[in-house]
Amino acid sequence: MTKEKKAEAEAGGKGWVTARKWAAGLIALTASAAAVAPAHAATLPVGTAARSAVAGTAVSCVSVKPGLAKRLADDMAARLKTRRSMASLALYDRTTRTTCTYGAHKRYDSASTVKPIVLGALLMDRKGRLTAREAELAEKMIEHSDNASTTALWRQLSDLRNPKRPDPVKIQRFLNAAGMTDTVLDRTGNWGLTQITAADQITLLKLFTGRSNTVLSAASRAYALRLMHAVEKAQRWGTPAGAPAGATVHVKNGWLQRSQTGPKDPFDRGDWKVNSLGAFTGAGYDYGLVVLTENNRVPKGRPATDGWVYGINTIEQVSRAAHHALYPTGSAPRRYAPPRPGTATLKQLVTLG
Repeated sequence: MTKEKKAEAEAGGKGWVTARKWAAGLIALTASAAAVAPAHAATLPVGTAARSAVAGTAVSCVSVKPGLAKRLADDMAARLKTRRSMASLALYDRTTRTTCTYGAHKRYDSASTVKPIVLGALLMDRKGRLTAREAELAEKMIEHSDNASTTALWRQLSDLRNPKRPDPVKIQRFLNAAGMTDTVLDRTGNWGLTQITAADQITLLKLFTGRSNTVLSAASRAYALRLMHAVEKAQRWGTPAGAPAGATVHVKNGWLQRSQTGPKDPFDRGDWKVNSLGAFTGAGYDYGLVVLTENNRVPKGRPATDGWVYGINTIEQVSRAAHHALYPTGSAPRRYAPPRPGTATLKQLVTLG
């Protein structure tokens, strides 16, 4: 293994990888968006289904609350329509019994949004009883997006008979138990290149916020949410944007820039993958939102972080539309405004992803 590739593995998969068959991904995106009933709708009572009226951006929603499905679908689609990057989303709201999807089964590079999956797998494997060292690693991994801590836990949950290719068998066991069938773990140690979908990430949020399940105990679920609530200030952007001020915010974001020297592929020109998942609880709120993006370009002659900021803006525009449609101004006059990292902070965070 070259020094460059070794560095990529230790950083959780930053850098270039062989270009994927993007045409197949686009076909999958179109097929997913065309489904009128969103993922997980089977668990809800029959309600009103709606697709957005914005051509080419067919967000699909279903809700038992009159008018909500159409308002959500139209408002989120309108925000997506103005963006040049590719995006997928999934949403659930237990209070209004609403779900929405858009390209929810299209796979994306996970970057650090794989970290809550690692946490879930650790809690399931240890039956919620973490050692002091494991708790320290988990807190660093979620609250500060620390990559070294993630790598240590990934290896702990892997079959290490071939140390150069740790097989994350215990993480796969967690995915199987949780019903996260879309997710494809990276089995070379590049955990940041795990393939995730909005559908599976929303399943994870439902698992963490659910009242009862056989995968994680109530104490384990509360612990996971506590860590996601304690994410450091500079990393609390994304899906929380526009959330009702009274809601308790639980968030985890991920970001990854492909190398400028990677494969000669039109989808690999130093563009950014920017993802965000958030759960909103307390004060009568019980909902979650996932937005995954890629192709966030860096304009020629501009700083590399411009592509990252573009991805954040895409996520936050969609998120504000979702929060406002679910809980209009009349019932939630104040809104959560995420901090926007300054230039120096952005440069520091690039190494975390």
